[in-house]
Amino acid sequence: MSKLTKDTPEDAEENSGFEPGNGEKLQKVLARSGLGSRREMERAIDAGQVKVNGDVAKLGDRVGLDDRVQFGGKKIVLKSPDEQRRRVLLYNKPEGEICSRSDPEGRRTVYDHLPLLNDDRWISVGRLDFNTSGLLLFTNDGTLANKLMHPTSVIDREYLVRIQGTVDDDMKARLVKGVLLEDGLARFTDIVDGAGEGRNSWFYCVVMEGRNREVRRLWESQGVKVSRLKRVRYGNIFIPSHVRVGQWLELDNKEIKDLCLTAGIKPVRTAPISPDEKAKRERHQRKLRAGKSKRPPRKK
Repeated sequence: MSKLTKDTPEDAEENSGFEPGNGEKLQKVLARSGLGSRREMERAIDAGQVKVNGDVAKLGDRVGLDDRVQFGGKKIVLKSPDEQRRRVLLYNKPEGEICSRSDPEGRRTVYDHLPLLNDDRWISVGRLDFNTSGLLLFTNDGTLANKLMHPTSVIDREYLVRIQGTVDDDMKARLVKGVLLEDGLARFTDIVDGAGEGRNSWFYCVVMEGRNREVRRLWESQGVKVSRLKRVRYGNIFIPSHVRVGQWLELDNKEIKDLCLTAGIKPVRTAPISPDEKAKRERHQRKLRAGKSKRPPRKK
């Protein structure tokens, strides 16, 4: 098989308490500090949760490393681009987990499985539905997360889907040409037959956006049912065969550089990892390949 292959408000510098051109946009600096994506930080600023030098911040404010910033009442240590080591995790998400940090119903979340970061935070690159499994990326770099998710980056996502119902060539042609959904025209850029016969067939399909439940809604618009859905690729990143469901793997510097180029941003020079960190990664890799990594127990 061949390789199968929303947004920020306008600046408000005229309302800013800082001189235009000084420092960086506040939401960008907060995102780089691992507090969330730029969009999340914009919402937090708009909600009055951020203070700069004792004053409530506004969208459009710019800050430097000497400014005093508080988020939710807590002091934030600001980081320059050179101080942050860009990190990316690949997680093989199982069905039955949500992509939120916590859940009032006590369901498992994808964050339950991830390694802890000191003075930093994992940011999810998009989401997968509760009943969707497969490749999910996390990074500590808000800029990278934002570019990977933004529609203008035009990054393809490949899914393996099991369909209940009859799929013919005319249906596949309609799905590639485009179908009008409630939130606009959507389409697959490619559909390739997988395994299976009769009324339970598998297909590989590719979308270029990250709309909510887009793959399911496209197929269901044709009167068939999606019974299984797994994401197998995001841009140039595939799930390695030794990373089983519920396990994670940290990307190396070359893989991160390639991912940055896919997202259209300049790779940064990354400081070498410490000997202890290198040894820890190698142990984790050996456990994955030996099939010894275990998932955390189900929350009760």
